[in-house]
Amino acid sequence: MKEIAKMLIVLTLICGVCGFLLAGVKSLTMERIEEQILLNVKGPAVKKALAGSTNDLIKDRTKIKINDKEEMVIFVGKKDKKPWALAFEVSAGGFGGDIGVIVGFNKEKNTLSGIGITTHKETPGLGARITENTFTNNFKDKALNEQFKTKKDNGIIDAVSGATISSKAVCSAVTKAIRLYDKIKDKVK
Repeated sequence: MKEIAKMLIVLTLICGVCGFLLAGVKSLTMERIEEQILLNVKGPAVKKALAGSTNDLIKDRTKIKINDKEEMVIFVGKKDKKPWALAFEVSAGGFGGDIGVIVGFNKEKNTLSGIGITTHKETPGLGARITENTFTNNFKDKALNEQFKTKKDNGIIDAVSGATISSKAVCSAVTKAIRLYDKIKDKVK
């Protein structure tokens, strides 16, 4: 019985030390990981959603408070050093899981400037086709009062063939973003 207790104590100490070390490594690398996600995952989607901006979209990002508990990262697009557009990320449930969508808004025209897909777990060759320009260009320069639903659901968006759930999820994310945009557009200068 003493032998089992001794093994339990040793294993507990080993697990505690390993947990402590892992937490330390995470805290040391968290900033670098966030930077890499911004540059390599969100960066291309932001550039696509705010095409035509002449500033560094990643460097010129800002955070705003949505409410007392939530903050949101906003990417501000500028032309001639004047803000003309903004973008932020929203998500909606697709076939394989959540789909992350960067939605860009043209503040001058009150339209969508474009979208970019950041993350998804959709089926390769089917749902993953939501990342292709043939689908994402459906949203470019559309008025914010449009019906962002698939044409099958009496909307304006051509769904990806064989990926109706994925297409509907992107439409849902865009609709969610429009509601958020109405709440925050005056907070971003």
